Amino acid sequence: MIIATWNVNGIRARATRLLEWLAERKPDVVCLQELKATEADFPYLELRGAGYRAAIVAQQSWNGVAVLAREEPEVVLRELPGAAAESGARFLTARACGMTVTSVYIPNGKTTRAPEFAGKLEWLERLALHVETETRAHPEEGLVLAGDFNVCLTDQDSYMGAAARGTIFHTDAERDRLARVTKAGLADLYRTRYPGEPGYSYWDYRAGAFHKQLGMRLDMIFASAPVARRVKDVFVDREFRKKSKASEALPSDHAPVVATLD
Repeated sequence: MIIATWNVNGIRARATRLLEWLAERKPDVVCLQELKATEADFPYLELRGAGYRAAIVAQQSWNGVAVLAREEPEVVLRELPGAAAESGARFLTARACGMTVTSVYIPNGKTTRAPEFAGKLEWLERLALHVETETRAHPEEGLVLAGDFNVCLTDQDSYMGAAARGTIFHTDAERDRLARVTKAGLADLYRTRYPGEPGYSYWDYRAGAFHKQLGMRLDMIFASAPVARRVKDVFVDREFRKKSKASEALPSDHAPVVATLD
């Protein structure tokens, strides 16, 4: 089984690249973020032709998350319990492939001095509470939490290292809230497998950041023990951060993160 997450940075602009990736990698379950599309704009028919069904939470021009699977995902939750409505379309939980799968897109926060930063911390707090509740209630269930978390959990997860401490994505307040996800019993699949590798999944479009390795590990897959113990490998699919050779389809500024399971 293959589980993946990908911030596509606009499903309309990236639909061709997404379809190429699905055809080549053949994942079973995919969490998507930053759709930037309405229900009417979402490529349901194209995905169905590729063998996938989709559940989505949409928002015009902003945010938006989805869960794709071979069979129709069964929607469980369309919003994070307790989160402010104005935070946007950032959360979706669905049943797929015998697991409970949640796709999330954490607010960016802009800067630590921006009003939006407090909203980001509140959203992360609500997410931590939700995960703690779910893991207590369902200790033996296969739970997957995947998406763009907009947090570098440690200095290792950012090309700036310790020099970035205290800046957006790198504050103790952000890190402490997200760390509660692992303390609640969900394993960080990439970091568990590769404790010494950077694992960057995001690179700014500007100044050749991708080729210079100036990245951050913002995209992660967390999973409960019944899923984590099945993991064979986890990798950042850097090839699909590049422009398509076949179609010239433009890449997202994020690469997919992919976990293969027994």
